[in-house]
Amino acid sequence: MRNAILSLLLLIVNLVSAQDTYLQCGSIYDVSTGKMITERTIIVSGTKIKRIENGFVSGAASDRTLDLKNRIVLPGLIDMHVHIEGEYNKGSYMKEFTQNEADIALESTVYAKKTLMAGFTTVRDLGGTGVNIALKNAINKGLVDGPRIITSGMALATTGGHADPTNGRKRELMGDPGPKEGVVNSIDDAKKAVRQRYKNGADVIKITATGGVLSVAKSGNNPQFTLEEIQAITSTAKNYGFSVAAHAHGDEGMKLAILGGVNTIEHGSFMSEETMELMVENNCYLIPTISAGKQVAEKAKEPGFFPEVVARKALEIGPIHQSTMAKAYKKGVPMGFGTDAGVFPHGKNAIEFGYLLEAGIPVKESLKAATIVNAQLLGMENELGKIEEGFTADIIAVEENPLKKVGTLENVSFVMKEGVVYKQ
Repeated sequence: MRNAILSLLLLIVNLVSAQDTYLQCGSIYDVSTGKMITERTIIVSGTKIKRIENGFVSGAASDRTLDLKNRIVLPGLIDMHVHIEGEYNKGSYMKEFTQNEADIALESTVYAKKTLMAGFTTVRDLGGTGVNIALKNAINKGLVDGPRIITSGMALATTGGHADPTNGRKRELMGDPGPKEGVVNSIDDAKKAVRQRYKNGADVIKITATGGVLSVAKSGNNPQFTLEEIQAITSTAKNYGFSVAAHAHGDEGMKLAILGGVNTIEHGSFMSEETMELMVENNCYLIPTISAGKQVAEKAKEPGFFPEVVARKALEIGPIHQSTMAKAYKKGVPMGFGTDAGVFPHGKNAIEFGYLLEAGIPVKESLKAATIVNAQLLGMENELGKIEEGFTADIIAVEENPLKKVGTLENVSFVMKEGVVYKQ
């Protein structure tokens, strides 16, 4: 009797593990060609796309069939610039004095789920306290619902630079942070800071090549690393298998970052035509983040939302950002897709598509950037960014054709990540 029960349990386990999911799709948007493929069935087995068949096909009785016949199906979206640990509001500058790591961690799980539910199945997280690494691990273990996270841990800055964690504090609390905390002031510091990120479990290196908007520091665009320091970061990063992303608003700092060998420029607000040409020559990708520029410019008009020094920078940088992205696109600068979510509410990432369209970038180009191009930048082009046999089953669906109505991307109605359905 005992053997019979064990055999029955094994049979049930095998049946469950062998279950495939059949997604009957009215239209699949091919991000490679920008065309719709109608009436197909995507068969998902485990975490992968097993095959794609013509027409609407059903599996065996033990399989699951989902009806997406009235929807547009796309690959899961990839956002190359988020800050998953938090969201800016009037109280943000006090939180570093009132929140424990546990508070940050618990809040970050909410932001992670919102991001996934919005159809972004992969994000690159570019700077936080280090809790972002723990969040990544928790999601990978299945403890928390959220997107696949590629994270930098804490970003790298110079003393007083955009990511110096002690900016704005009174003298007694400033201290003298170093490479462990992400503050770099020499070639040796640069090497040690990269190695510390490796030790901490980061996946990518983020530097603040210029000043920034939201830090409590005077300049939003001055260069903040020497060329030699940047070269030390990028060469050490290469040894450890890291790519390097460079936050940059000011033109001179951008040039130094590109010449120093970074892989992506984040924001690029004051980019000159000369720098645009330099990016093309060096195949350095621009991550636009128009959404953040719009948000900070809007919030800077609200009395008390930002400290005065931050509001001034926001009103200077925010209004010119979108027009610079339009010029960069026309100049042929290679572009990925990123939003800087966290500067504005998580889960609203898809508003970037509309802003890119306003800048003259067609939706088919921004969708390609948010899938194929971003997957290439992550070195995951054979796993993510396409609905193809053998690729990871990151699949989303919307109600209308995004090429005709871009706003439909803000209302994703179906989300699958690694073969698991999170929204239906």
